[in-house]
Amino acid sequence: MISRRNVLSGLAASTAAACSSSRVPTSAPYQYPIAPPPPDRASLGLDAVIDISRSVTVTSFREVRQSNILGVIHKATEGGDHADPACAARRPQAEAAGLLWGTYHFGTGQYSGAQQAALFLSVSRPGPKTLLALDLEANDNNPSNSMRLDQAEDFVRAVAEAMGRLPVVYVHPTWANGDPLPGSGLSFGARITPDSILARCGLWVADYHDSTEIPLAWAAKGWRLWQYAGDESASRPAYGQTSIVQGVSHCDRNLFNGDATGLDRFWIAAD
Repeated sequence: MISRRNVLSGLAASTAAACSSSRVPTSAPYQYPIAPPPPDRASLGLDAVIDISRSVTVTSFREVRQSNILGVIHKATEGGDHADPACAARRPQAEAAGLLWGTYHFGTGQYSGAQQAALFLSVSRPGPKTLLALDLEANDNNPSNSMRLDQAEDFVRAVAEAMGRLPVVYVHPTWANGDPLPGSGLSFGARITPDSILARCGLWVADYHDSTEIPLAWAAKGWRLWQYAGDESASRPAYGQTSIVQGVSHCDRNLFNGDATGLDRFWIAAD
């Protein structure tokens, strides 16, 4: 959940007043936060990045920025033939509001990694300050069309050759380790190893627990971004609980492993 604590002030003044008067001061009703967080998770990183897609209604990126958000990662493409129609129009709005801009590609098994990378880059039209990411997860709507390890590695190579830098890899620890997912039993069918080009990419880990597991391939490096709450569908436990971010109907929340200065550097280098 999102870190918001209500701080009660004026206690000393209230105490002094109580000493000089028999009247008991009345306190304002306690205002419960919209999404109270576990404090141990709130202290683990900079809670300043959201990710969204066309399913999210955006009313004001300026309000997003005023909600202490520094970066937005927007879905750009999926597979080899689908572009998110909201991505291009939202980029100038987000950047004009002072937000860092990033895009991600949802990988599938239908097209080669190189073909998917070509579509992603053509739609993203990345500049030197555009964060690029590969969303490597189970295709819940069509599990047999999930991206394979070789396709993911080819995607990363193609992006690196075109841009001179690696994308971030978004993945769940269980999926990355090749183990069956709880509930569905779906599996990546392979284990990402430390010698894979994927392990050279910055890790954007998806884990909705109070502390995150690190996939084996990234054990020596750790995570760079941590998606700790997902709010894109009613089936997610955080649905309706991330509305502290104003200007959007809902969003996924991410911690950055560092401070604001480090986030700026990471956004360009992504490692």
